[in-house]
Amino acid sequence: MHSGRHAVSYQVANLIMAIGIEWIIIIVVIVLLFFGVKKIPQLARSFGKASAEFQKSKIEANRELQRLEDQTDVSNIDREKLETIADTLGIDYSNKNDEELRNAINREVGKEGE
Repeated sequence: MHSGRHAVSYQVANLIMAIGIEWIIIIVVIVLLFFGVKKIPQLARSFGKASAEFQKSKIEANRELQRLEDQTDVSNIDREKLETIADTLGIDYSNKNDEELRNAINREVGKEGE
Protein backbone atom coordinates (compact mmCIF):
# COMPACT_ATOMS: atom_id res chain seq x y z
CA MET A 1 0.00 0.00 0.00
CA HIS A 2 1.25 3.46 -0.84
CA SER A 3 0.92 6.36 1.55
CA GLY A 4 1.40 10.11 1.58
CA ARG A 5 3.26 11.75 -1.27
CA HIS A 6 4.31 8.41 -2.72
CA ALA A 7 0.66 7.51 -3.26
CA VAL A 8 0.03 10.82 -5.02
CA SER A 9 3.04 10.43 -7.32
CA TYR A 10 1.98 6.83 -8.04
CA GLN A 11 -1.53 8.03 -8.94
CA VAL A 12 -0.14 10.80 -11.15
CA ALA A 13 2.12 8.32 -12.95
CA ASN A 14 -0.86 6.01 -13.53
CA LEU A 15 -2.93 8.94 -14.78
CA ILE A 16 -0.23 10.00 -17.23
CA MET A 17 0.10 6.45 -18.53
CA ALA A 18 -3.68 6.10 -18.85
CA ILE A 19 -4.23 9.43 -20.63
CA GLY A 20 -1.07 9.46 -22.71
CA ILE A 21 1.67 12.08 -22.86
CA GLU A 22 0.22 13.64 -26.03
CA TRP A 23 -3.06 14.42 -24.30
CA ILE A 24 -1.24 15.85 -21.29
CA ILE A 25 0.64 18.25 -23.59
CA ILE A 26 -2.59 19.26 -25.33
CA ILE A 27 -4.30 19.90 -21.98
CA VAL A 28 -1.36 22.00 -20.73
CA VAL A 29 -1.37 24.10 -23.94
CA ILE A 30 -5.13 24.69 -23.67
CA VAL A 31 -4.80 25.70 -20.01
CA LEU A 32 -1.96 28.10 -20.87
CA LEU A 33 -3.98 29.66 -23.70
CA PHE A 34 -7.13 29.92 -21.62
CA PHE A 35 -5.66 31.27 -18.37
CA GLY A 36 -2.32 32.75 -19.40
CA VAL A 37 1.10 32.10 -17.96
CA LYS A 38 0.69 34.53 -15.03
CA LYS A 39 -2.49 32.87 -13.71
CA ILE A 40 -1.12 29.29 -13.64
CA PRO A 41 0.76 29.61 -10.30
CA GLN A 42 -2.28 31.22 -8.69
CA LEU A 43 -4.54 28.46 -10.03
CA ALA A 44 -2.10 25.80 -8.81
CA ARG A 45 -2.07 27.36 -5.32
CA SER A 46 -5.86 27.53 -5.27
CA PHE A 47 -6.11 23.93 -6.40
CA GLY A 48 -3.57 22.88 -3.73
CA LYS A 49 -5.48 24.72 -1.01
CA ALA A 50 -8.78 23.21 -2.14
CA SER A 51 -7.22 19.75 -2.22
CA ALA A 52 -5.77 20.21 1.29
CA GLU A 53 -9.13 21.45 2.57
CA PHE A 54 -10.84 18.44 1.03
CA GLN A 55 -8.35 16.08 2.73
CA LYS A 56 -8.89 17.83 6.09
CA SER A 57 -12.66 17.51 5.69
CA LYS A 58 -12.32 13.85 4.78
CA ILE A 59 -10.17 13.17 7.86
CA GLU A 60 -12.60 15.07 10.10
CA ALA A 61 -15.56 13.14 8.66
CA ASN A 62 -13.75 9.84 9.35
CA ARG A 63 -13.04 10.95 12.93
CA GLU A 64 -16.68 11.89 13.45
CA LEU A 65 -17.83 8.54 12.05
CA GLN A 66 -15.41 6.73 14.36
CA ARG A 67 -16.66 8.78 17.33
CA LEU A 68 -20.26 7.90 16.48
CA GLU A 69 -19.38 4.21 16.12
CA ASP A 70 -17.62 4.30 19.50
CA GLN A 71 -20.61 6.07 21.03
CA THR A 72 -22.95 3.42 19.60
CA ASP A 73 -20.78 0.71 21.12
CA VAL A 74 -21.06 2.45 24.52
CA SER A 75 -24.85 2.66 24.17
CA ASN A 76 -25.03 -1.05 23.40
CA ILE A 77 -22.93 -1.78 26.49
CA ASP A 78 -25.21 0.48 28.57
CA ARG A 79 -28.26 -1.35 27.24
CA GLU A 80 -26.70 -4.71 28.08
CA LYS A 81 -26.00 -3.52 31.64
CA LEU A 82 -29.56 -2.27 32.01
CA GLU A 83 -30.94 -5.58 30.76
CA THR A 84 -28.71 -7.52 33.16
CA ILE A 85 -29.86 -5.42 36.11
CA ALA A 86 -33.49 -5.67 35.01
CA ASP A 87 -33.17 -9.43 34.63
CA THR A 88 -31.69 -9.69 38.14
CA LEU A 89 -34.60 -7.65 39.54
CA GLY A 90 -37.18 -9.65 37.55
CA ILE A 91 -38.21 -6.76 35.30
CA ASP A 92 -39.44 -7.50 31.76
CA TYR A 93 -37.28 -5.31 29.50
CA SER A 94 -38.39 -6.63 26.10
CA ASN A 95 -40.72 -3.74 25.19
CA LYS A 96 -39.05 -0.89 27.08
CA ASN A 97 -36.63 1.73 25.80
CA ASP A 98 -33.57 2.69 27.86
CA GLU A 99 -35.32 5.51 29.74
CA GLU A 100 -38.36 3.38 30.62
CA LEU A 101 -36.04 0.59 31.74
CA ARG A 102 -34.06 2.97 33.99
CA ASN A 103 -37.31 4.20 35.55
CA ALA A 104 -38.54 0.65 36.14
CA ILE A 105 -35.20 -0.29 37.74
CA ASN A 106 -35.30 2.81 39.97
CA ARG A 107 -38.87 1.99 41.06
CA GLU A 108 -37.93 -1.62 41.81
CA VAL A 109 -34.81 -0.59 43.74
CA GLY A 110 -36.92 1.95 45.67
CA LYS A 111 -39.40 -0.82 46.64
CA GLU A 112 -36.63 -3.09 47.89
CA GLY A 113 -35.16 -0.26 49.97
CA GLU A 114 -38.43 0.32 51.85
